[in-house]
Amino acid sequence: MSTSERSPDAEQGSRPIYKVYKRRFWGLAQLVLLNIVVSWDWLTFSSISTTAAEYFDVSESAINWMSTGYLFAFCAVSPIVIWILNKGGPKPAIITTATLLLVGNWLRYAGTRANGGIFGLAMFGQILIGFAQPFCLCAPTRYSELWFSDKGRTSATAVASLANPLGAALGQLIDSEWASKPSDIPNMVLYISIISTVAALPSFFLPASPPTPASASSAKPHTPLGAAVRELTNTREFWQIFIPFSVYVGFFNSVSSLLNQILSPHGFSETEAGIAGAILIVVGLVTSAIMSPITDRYKHYLGSIRVLVFIVAVTYIGLIFAPGSAAGIPPSYVVMALLGAASFALLPIALEYLAEITYPLSSEIGSTICWTGGQLLGACFILIQDALKAGAGAVPPYNMRNALVFAAVVAVVAAPFPLTIGLFGRDVHHRRWEVDRGAELQEVGEVARTDDNVKRVRSDESAVDTDTLIKT
Repeated sequence: MSTSERSPDAEQGSRPIYKVYKRRFWGLAQLVLLNIVVSWDWLTFSSISTTAAEYFDVSESAINWMSTGYLFAFCAVSPIVIWILNKGGPKPAIITTATLLLVGNWLRYAGTRANGGIFGLAMFGQILIGFAQPFCLCAPTRYSELWFSDKGRTSATAVASLANPLGAALGQLIDSEWASKPSDIPNMVLYISIISTVAALPSFFLPASPPTPASASSAKPHTPLGAAVRELTNTREFWQIFIPFSVYVGFFNSVSSLLNQILSPHGFSETEAGIAGAILIVVGLVTSAIMSPITDRYKHYLGSIRVLVFIVAVTYIGLIFAPGSAAGIPPSYVVMALLGAASFALLPIALEYLAEITYPLSSEIGSTICWTGGQLLGACFILIQDALKAGAGAVPPYNMRNALVFAAVVAVVAAPFPLTIGLFGRDVHHRRWEVDRGAELQEVGEVARTDDNVKRVRSDESAVDTDTLIKT
């Protein structure tokens, strides 16, 4: 059967009809679970940095390396991630994530339980989990392109990508409750390892690809990998997305990792820092859940990016003043809410916009490079901001005001890059959407051929959702 299934009317000259399948939501749900647990694993110790440092008998800077090493591990395997996603698709990447999660979590638990805590073994397990993260974090654009039509891709990418910060929010809230004193650390890691194991196991039973293409753009061959990388890096608009994306993801990583150290000098507890981190993420998720379907419908990618980038830059300026406010913790909560709303709404829109304007280059190439830039800068920002921490003689002692000034300056410098896309005579098109616009879509189950005609047969996938049939 051909790459696009045609009805009898289609064989008589009407447009091809592409199909989406309900089973796509099983794979999407698995990507969500994996992204939740890898992010939760990432912030396991940084959200309780003081308690963890006491348990392992190391400095808080050493605990920061649990997050920093995780981010560097991401960067080390990103070329392999691009190759696997490009050649094998999402399923091999999902299976790799699950395998590394299982091994890394139980090694990390052994490192916390054995001999009263072996920091090196716990760090090794953390790095293995860091190797797992890019395989699931960079997969959503490839998965949504393979399984979803243009009417659902941004929402699918948003759900899978933003599950990652949801995991961070869970870590911020739950870890501080599970480990209120140093002796609680092993049990906390055990609970997380069990949750990660349960989340990873379904990965091995997912279908690799839909029976028929979901859209015209997914049915067409992509540019070969080597040529695609060269073309992408020679495209001005790619860099105009890559730079702010990397900077803002990097600062999300560093602020999430250092949030307790940002707030604690001003008298706030680990629990209050955990609430601030959860607000950052939960408000962001709600905002993205509202904006992503709207973007799927109206395709106003660039306008949204310009507005959201401006808001992100302004809120990093506000973060300088919020922790030391005389009003207490509420200003920090407000800034976290605004920063989360703008940052999380921006993330899937930027990834899908990059896929649109660089088509027919395979979408995982640009998204993986962007995520790698964000993780690399996140690791660098953690080190830089930790070094900018004030000393014991400062008021208040060990405050991070200089680190927050650094973040605000870099965030503002990155803002003009996406604001100038499409200016100065550059003509930017939604290439992938233009290909999909000429094709019809229906949601079905299995198809069979009888007497040279294609007909649909009964399926448990007959319900219609965001990817509904476009009638002629």
